[in-house]
Amino acid sequence: MTDATAPATPRPPGTPGEVFRVFLRLGVTSFGGPIAHLGYFRDELVTRRRWVDDTGYADLVALCQFLPGPASSQVGFALGLLRAGPRGALAAWLAFTLPSALLMVAFAFSASLFEGAVGAGILEGLKVVAVAIVAQAVWGMARSLTPDARRASIAVVAAVIVLFAAGSLGQVAAIVVGALAGVWLCRSAIDTDAAPLPLRVSRRAGAIALGVLAVALIGLPIAAASLSSPALDVADAFARAGALVFGGGHVVLPLLEAEVVTGGWVSADEFLAGYGAAQAMPGPLFTFAAYLGALAAPGAAGLGLAAVALVAIFLPGLLLLVGVIPFWNGLRARPAARALQRGANAAVVGILAAALYDPVFTTAVTGAGTFALALVCFVLLVSWRAPAWVVVLVGAAGGILLAVI
Repeated sequence: MTDATAPATPRPPGTPGEVFRVFLRLGVTSFGGPIAHLGYFRDELVTRRRWVDDTGYADLVALCQFLPGPASSQVGFALGLLRAGPRGALAAWLAFTLPSALLMVAFAFSASLFEGAVGAGILEGLKVVAVAIVAQAVWGMARSLTPDARRASIAVVAAVIVLFAAGSLGQVAAIVVGALAGVWLCRSAIDTDAAPLPLRVSRRAGAIALGVLAVALIGLPIAAASLSSPALDVADAFARAGALVFGGGHVVLPLLEAEVVTGGWVSADEFLAGYGAAQAMPGPLFTFAAYLGALAAPGAAGLGLAAVALVAIFLPGLLLLVGVIPFWNGLRARPAARALQRGANAAVVGILAAALYDPVFTTAVTGAGTFALALVCFVLLVSWRAPAWVVVLVGAAGGILLAVI
């Protein structure tokens, strides 16, 4: 995909193979949900590999927060596109998604995972790792994106909005308020922000992506109603869920429950067991769809429906992102839009700070032991600059130790 207005297409700085390897490691080690994933991405791709700077990264996060779909997967898809073009974007999504999806399909056929004290300890330790990862992200992004009193104040206001207006609407409201405040308060800020991101998507490609999305959302219900096909039924249900949800994996659960439990595809007990297992998995929570698809039919047919459900739930958000990118790049190059982005970026810091408290901290830190483990993990990340996968191992081992003690 190239920008039709550019005189030449610059060669992407990376390769699809490089992107796949990096995101495969992230897909195996990124525990803790979408907010924690953004912390893992920042540590690996902004701080360590410098694929993008903090300002550009926050721009991507703000854009994906506005769009329906899995925000962390959309950010990963955009980072893959930035690094290695369309094939890099596909490589990023596949590598980040497959580990969790395969584990969820395996769980569908064997519900004995993460049982007992050791399994519970691993789960608790991974939750604590998420605390350290998100805290590091908030600390680092605050230093670069809220360097003055005005932007720090915007971040605080955004955090308050999210804390008292829970859910995706609160997050969207916080970004809108931050963006408007940026237009008012941040016009005089010295523009040290990064140049526009080289996400080369032409308007034609964007229009095609939006057209495919519209055809899918209109055509799938008609096809499912006209033809007796389990695959079409699954594709229709999961595509609608992926297109209607804001705020990440947890928000999609009520939509999926209405489709698969009320529809009689899985039982309520199976649904809740899968949701519990998804909390112990790395990668995006949207891979819960693969588990539900696998239960919708026995044997090999279930594997096919798992693949259909997985693609269908992710596709709307990714197509919408591709469709919006050409206009986003044009908008962010304008001086007035730069002030708006400064405010929105500061609001992203506030949203992450609010999420650090609830649900990340309140869920994971349940006593002196888990708090001490969180401090150890945070110091390993910030002071010792340990790789995230090392901290994951330390957190899991610490969780087991706390469970045994």
